[in-house]
Amino acid sequence: MLPLILGISAAIRLTSPGPIVFTQSRLGRHGRPFRMYKFRSMIVDADRRGARVTAGGDPRITPVGRLLRRTKLDEVPQLWNVLKGDMSLVGPRPEVPEFASMFPRQYQRILSVRPGITHRTTLAFRSEEAILADDQVREPRRFYIDRVMPRKLAMYEECLRDPLLRDIWTILETVSPWKSTPAMTAEQLLDAPLVANVPAWYEPAARPQRPVVAQRVARPATARLVAVPTLASVAVGGGRAGDDADEAVEELLQYLASQS
Repeated sequence: MLPLILGISAAIRLTSPGPIVFTQSRLGRHGRPFRMYKFRSMIVDADRRGARVTAGGDPRITPVGRLLRRTKLDEVPQLWNVLKGDMSLVGPRPEVPEFASMFPRQYQRILSVRPGITHRTTLAFRSEEAILADDQVREPRRFYIDRVMPRKLAMYEECLRDPLLRDIWTILETVSPWKSTPAMTAEQLLDAPLVANVPAWYEPAARPQRPVVAQRVARPATARLVAVPTLASVAVGGGRAGDDADEAVEELLQYLASQS
Protein backbone atom coordinates (compact mmCIF):
# COMPACT_ATOMS: atom_id res chain seq x y z
CA MET A 1 0.00 0.00 0.00
CA LEU A 2 2.99 2.32 0.48
CA PRO A 3 3.27 3.52 -3.19
CA LEU A 4 -0.46 4.29 -3.20
CA ILE A 5 -0.22 6.16 0.11
CA LEU A 6 2.77 8.21 -1.10
CA GLY A 7 1.03 9.05 -4.38
CA ILE A 8 -2.16 10.22 -2.66
CA SER A 9 -0.16 12.24 -0.12
CA ALA A 10 1.75 14.03 -2.88
CA ALA A 11 -1.47 14.80 -4.79
CA ILE A 12 -3.10 16.32 -1.70
CA ARG A 13 -0.02 18.38 -0.81
CA LEU A 14 0.40 19.77 -4.36
CA THR A 15 -3.25 20.70 -4.96
CA SER A 16 -4.43 22.30 -1.72
CA PRO A 17 -2.85 23.90 1.36
CA GLY A 18 -3.18 22.15 4.66
CA PRO A 19 -2.38 18.81 6.29
CA ILE A 20 -2.43 15.57 4.32
CA VAL A 21 -4.28 13.58 6.97
CA PHE A 22 -7.51 14.70 8.61
CA THR A 23 -8.28 13.49 12.15
CA GLN A 24 -11.60 13.53 13.92
CA SER A 25 -12.90 12.26 17.24
CA ARG A 26 -15.18 9.24 16.84
CA LEU A 27 -16.76 6.78 19.26
CA GLY A 28 -15.08 3.39 19.59
CA ARG A 29 -15.99 0.19 21.38
CA HIS A 30 -17.99 0.74 24.59
CA GLY A 31 -18.25 4.43 23.68
CA ARG A 32 -14.57 5.26 24.22
CA PRO A 33 -13.53 8.15 21.93
CA PHE A 34 -10.53 7.82 19.63
CA ARG A 35 -8.89 9.79 16.82
CA MET A 36 -9.86 8.44 13.40
CA TYR A 37 -7.60 9.16 10.41
CA LYS A 38 -8.59 9.95 6.83
CA PHE A 39 -6.88 11.53 3.86
CA ARG A 40 -8.02 15.14 3.79
CA SER A 41 -10.58 15.57 1.03
CA MET A 42 -11.93 19.01 1.99
CA ILE A 43 -10.51 22.48 2.50
CA VAL A 44 -8.93 23.40 5.81
CA ASP A 45 -11.45 24.19 8.58
CA ALA A 46 -14.27 22.69 6.53
CA ASP A 47 -16.09 21.62 9.70
CA ARG A 48 -16.28 25.28 10.74
CA ARG A 49 -17.55 26.44 7.36
CA GLY A 50 -20.54 24.16 6.96
CA ALA A 51 -22.57 21.24 8.24
CA ARG A 52 -21.05 17.99 9.50
CA VAL A 53 -22.93 16.04 6.83
CA THR A 54 -21.52 16.26 3.31
CA ALA A 55 -23.72 16.14 0.23
CA GLY A 56 -22.52 15.62 -3.32
CA GLY A 57 -21.34 18.83 -4.94
CA ASP A 58 -20.29 20.36 -1.61
CA PRO A 59 -17.97 23.28 -2.50
CA ARG A 60 -15.72 22.46 0.46
CA ILE A 61 -14.50 19.26 -1.27
CA THR A 62 -11.20 19.67 -3.16
CA PRO A 63 -10.75 18.31 -6.73
CA VAL A 64 -8.47 15.51 -5.49
CA GLY A 65 -10.86 14.95 -2.61
CA ARG A 66 -13.71 14.21 -5.00
CA LEU A 67 -11.74 11.38 -6.54
CA LEU A 68 -10.72 10.05 -3.13
CA ARG A 69 -14.28 10.09 -1.82
CA ARG A 70 -15.69 8.49 -4.95
CA THR A 71 -13.17 5.62 -4.79
CA LYS A 72 -13.20 5.50 -0.93
CA LEU A 73 -9.41 5.85 -0.92
CA ASP A 74 -9.70 8.58 1.68
CA GLU A 75 -10.36 5.77 4.21
CA VAL A 76 -6.94 4.09 3.68
CA PRO A 77 -5.26 5.76 6.73
CA GLN A 78 -7.76 3.95 8.96
CA LEU A 79 -5.60 0.86 8.53
CA TRP A 80 -3.46 2.55 11.19
CA ASN A 81 -6.53 2.65 13.47
CA VAL A 82 -6.91 -1.09 12.86
CA LEU A 83 -3.28 -1.74 13.80
CA LYS A 84 -3.73 0.35 16.95
CA GLY A 85 -6.80 -1.66 17.94
CA ASP A 86 -9.25 1.26 17.69
CA MET A 87 -11.08 -0.28 14.73
CA SER A 88 -11.60 -3.55 12.90
CA LEU A 89 -11.60 -4.22 9.17
CA VAL A 90 -15.34 -4.99 9.28
CA GLY A 91 -17.73 -3.35 11.70
CA PRO A 92 -20.22 -0.51 12.11
CA ARG A 93 -18.80 2.80 10.91
CA PRO A 94 -17.68 4.98 13.84
CA GLU A 95 -19.93 7.98 14.34
CA VAL A 96 -19.20 11.45 15.68
CA PRO A 97 -20.48 11.94 19.27
CA GLU A 98 -22.94 14.63 18.14
CA PHE A 99 -25.05 12.22 16.09
CA ALA A 100 -24.49 9.13 18.26
CA SER A 101 -25.90 10.99 21.28
CA MET A 102 -29.25 11.25 19.45
CA PHE A 103 -29.63 7.45 19.50
CA PRO A 104 -28.11 6.37 22.86
CA ARG A 105 -29.99 3.06 23.24
CA GLN A 106 -29.09 1.86 19.74
CA TYR A 107 -25.43 2.85 20.09
CA GLN A 108 -25.16 1.14 23.46
CA ARG A 109 -25.76 -2.12 21.59
CA ILE A 110 -23.87 -1.26 18.40
CA LEU A 111 -20.74 -0.20 20.28
CA SER A 112 -20.52 -3.58 21.97
CA VAL A 113 -18.26 -4.40 18.99
CA ARG A 114 -15.37 -2.49 17.46
CA PRO A 115 -16.25 -0.05 14.67
CA GLY A 116 -14.83 -0.93 11.28
CA ILE A 117 -13.57 0.42 7.98
CA THR A 118 -16.28 -1.33 5.98
CA HIS A 119 -19.61 -3.02 6.60
CA ARG A 120 -22.63 -4.28 4.73
CA THR A 121 -24.34 -1.03 5.71
CA THR A 122 -21.39 0.94 4.32
CA LEU A 123 -21.83 -0.86 1.00
CA ALA A 124 -25.57 -0.16 0.99
CA PHE A 125 -24.93 3.56 1.64
CA ARG A 126 -21.92 3.89 -0.67
CA SER A 127 -23.81 6.66 -2.51
CA GLU A 128 -24.68 8.58 0.64
CA GLU A 129 -23.45 11.91 -0.73
CA ALA A 130 -25.65 11.47 -3.81
CA ILE A 131 -28.60 10.63 -1.54
CA LEU A 132 -28.14 13.84 0.45
CA ALA A 133 -27.76 15.85 -2.78
CA ASP A 134 -30.97 14.43 -4.27
CA ASP A 135 -33.52 17.02 -5.42
CA GLN A 136 -36.13 15.53 -3.08
CA VAL A 137 -33.93 16.20 -0.03
CA ARG A 138 -34.49 19.78 1.11
CA GLU A 139 -32.50 19.72 4.37
CA PRO A 140 -29.56 17.26 4.18
CA ARG A 141 -28.76 17.37 7.89
CA ARG A 142 -32.36 16.76 8.95
CA PHE A 143 -32.73 14.02 6.32
CA TYR A 144 -29.57 12.35 7.59
CA ILE A 145 -30.87 12.31 11.18
CA ASP A 146 -34.48 11.36 10.40
CA ARG A 147 -34.02 8.94 7.50
CA VAL A 148 -30.43 7.82 6.97
CA MET A 149 -29.27 7.19 10.52
CA PRO A 150 -32.29 5.10 11.64
CA ARG A 151 -31.92 2.83 8.63
CA LYS A 152 -28.18 2.50 9.21
CA LEU A 153 -28.67 1.65 12.87
CA ALA A 154 -31.23 -1.01 12.02
CA MET A 155 -28.82 -2.62 9.55
CA TYR A 156 -25.92 -2.44 12.01
CA GLU A 157 -27.94 -4.26 14.64
CA GLU A 158 -29.01 -6.95 12.19
CA CYS A 159 -25.35 -7.68 11.35
CA LEU A 160 -23.75 -7.47 14.81
CA ARG A 161 -23.00 -11.20 14.91
CA ASP A 162 -22.10 -11.86 11.29
CA PRO A 163 -19.98 -15.01 10.81
CA LEU A 164 -16.37 -14.78 9.64
CA LEU A 165 -17.18 -15.86 6.07
CA ARG A 166 -19.72 -13.03 5.80
CA ASP A 167 -17.05 -10.54 6.92
CA ILE A 168 -14.57 -11.91 4.37
CA TRP A 169 -17.18 -11.49 1.63
CA THR A 170 -17.80 -7.91 2.78
CA ILE A 171 -14.08 -7.12 2.45
CA LEU A 172 -13.91 -8.66 -1.02
CA GLU A 173 -17.02 -6.78 -2.11
CA THR A 174 -15.57 -3.52 -0.76
CA VAL A 175 -12.39 -3.69 -2.86
CA SER A 176 -14.19 -5.06 -5.94
CA PRO A 177 -15.80 -2.75 -8.52
CA TRP A 178 -18.78 -5.14 -8.63
CA LYS A 179 -21.18 -5.01 -5.71
CA SER A 180 -23.81 -7.59 -4.84
CA THR A 181 -25.29 -5.32 -2.15
CA PRO A 182 -27.83 -2.96 -3.76
CA ALA A 183 -27.21 0.74 -3.15
CA MET A 184 -29.79 2.64 -1.13
CA THR A 185 -31.55 5.58 -2.81
CA ALA A 186 -33.19 8.73 -1.48
CA GLU A 187 -36.53 7.58 -2.88
CA GLN A 188 -36.39 4.34 -0.88
CA LEU A 189 -35.67 6.25 2.31
CA LEU A 190 -38.46 8.74 1.65
CA ASP A 191 -40.99 5.99 0.99
CA ALA A 192 -40.26 4.22 4.28
CA PRO A 193 -42.20 5.44 7.34
CA LEU A 194 -40.01 7.19 9.86
CA VAL A 195 -40.71 4.79 12.72
CA ALA A 196 -40.41 1.70 10.53
CA ASN A 197 -36.76 2.48 9.83
CA VAL A 198 -35.81 1.24 13.30
CA PRO A 199 -37.15 -2.25 14.02
CA ALA A 200 -38.42 -3.13 17.44
CA TRP A 201 -35.50 -4.50 19.45
CA TYR A 202 -36.12 -7.16 22.05
CA GLU A 203 -36.00 -5.63 25.48
CA PRO A 204 -36.03 -8.04 28.46
CA ALA A 205 -39.26 -7.64 30.39
CA ALA A 206 -38.91 -5.83 33.68
CA ARG A 207 -38.95 -8.07 36.71
CA PRO A 208 -42.49 -8.27 38.07
CA GLN A 209 -42.62 -6.50 41.39
CA ARG A 210 -44.13 -8.26 44.33
CA PRO A 211 -47.67 -7.08 44.97
CA VAL A 212 -48.09 -4.82 47.96
CA VAL A 213 -50.83 -4.47 50.48
CA ALA A 214 -51.67 -1.10 51.98
CA GLN A 215 -51.94 -1.29 55.74
CA ARG A 216 -52.58 1.63 58.02
CA VAL A 217 -50.33 1.42 61.08
CA ALA A 218 -51.26 3.20 64.25
CA ARG A 219 -48.49 5.24 65.84
CA PRO A 220 -48.59 7.79 68.66
CA ALA A 221 -50.10 11.09 67.43
CA THR A 222 -49.67 10.13 63.70
CA ALA A 223 -50.96 7.63 61.20
CA ARG A 224 -49.55 6.97 57.74
CA LEU A 225 -50.08 4.53 54.90
CA VAL A 226 -47.36 1.88 54.68
CA ALA A 227 -46.73 -0.47 51.72
CA VAL A 228 -46.20 -3.98 53.03
CA PRO A 229 -45.19 -6.92 50.77
CA THR A 230 -47.76 -9.68 50.69
CA LEU A 231 -45.19 -12.16 52.06
CA ALA A 232 -45.11 -10.05 55.23
CA SER A 233 -48.82 -9.30 55.24
CA VAL A 234 -49.47 -12.67 56.89
CA ALA A 235 -48.24 -10.99 60.04
CA VAL A 236 -51.40 -8.84 60.08
CA GLY A 237 -53.75 -10.94 57.98
CA GLY A 238 -55.74 -14.12 58.39
CA GLY A 239 -52.68 -16.18 59.33
CA ARG A 240 -52.56 -14.42 62.71
CA ALA A 241 -56.30 -13.90 63.12
CA GLY A 242 -56.47 -15.21 66.65
CA ASP A 243 -53.33 -13.53 68.01
CA ASP A 244 -53.14 -10.42 70.02
CA ALA A 245 -53.38 -7.21 67.94
CA ASP A 246 -50.53 -5.48 69.78
CA GLU A 247 -48.18 -8.38 69.03
CA ALA A 248 -49.11 -8.25 65.34
CA VAL A 249 -48.42 -4.50 65.13
CA GLU A 250 -45.08 -4.89 66.92
CA GLU A 251 -44.04 -7.65 64.53
CA LEU A 252 -45.02 -5.50 61.56
CA LEU A 253 -43.01 -2.53 62.84
CA GLN A 254 -39.96 -4.76 63.28
CA TYR A 255 -40.31 -5.95 59.69
CA LEU A 256 -40.50 -2.39 58.38
CA ALA A 257 -37.46 -1.36 60.44
CA SER A 258 -35.46 -4.26 58.95
CA GLN A 259 -36.41 -3.16 55.42
CA SER A 260 -35.44 0.51 55.86
